[in-house]
Amino acid sequence: MRKKLAKDIETTGMVELVVKGMQEKKATKIAIVDMQGIKNSIADYFIICNGNSGNQVDAIADSVEEEIFKATNQNPWHKEGKENKEWILIDYIDVIAHVFQQDKRDFYGLEDLWGDAKITYVKDLD
Repeated sequence: MRKKLAKDIETTGMVELVVKGMQEKKATKIAIVDMQGIKNSIADYFIICNGNSGNQVDAIADSVEEEIFKATNQNPWHKEGKENKEWILIDYIDVIAHVFQQDKRDFYGLEDLWGDAKITYVKDLD
């Protein structure tokens, strides 16, 4: 059973922190998948991005965790994928970050799994 973490910030603030952490390490193709209106969704938001290599995927994931911890003093409820650095999932209950290498993101197609979700793409930083 999933437990709610203490909410020191609103969920939308958490989304902004995840995006900031991704942008700090030059993540590309950041997508915010809003699943709040979807019945029985596992989270309110998925934030998905790409890294160009295993090292960049790892650095992006670390940056996301650092941004969240600095602002909320919270560690993720769950994380996985740090070993292979192809798809790292960082779970903050209401907000789940997914950091992919491009080929894995294309293969799994998370954005396509919830047709009713609102998807917002964040412009890549140059």
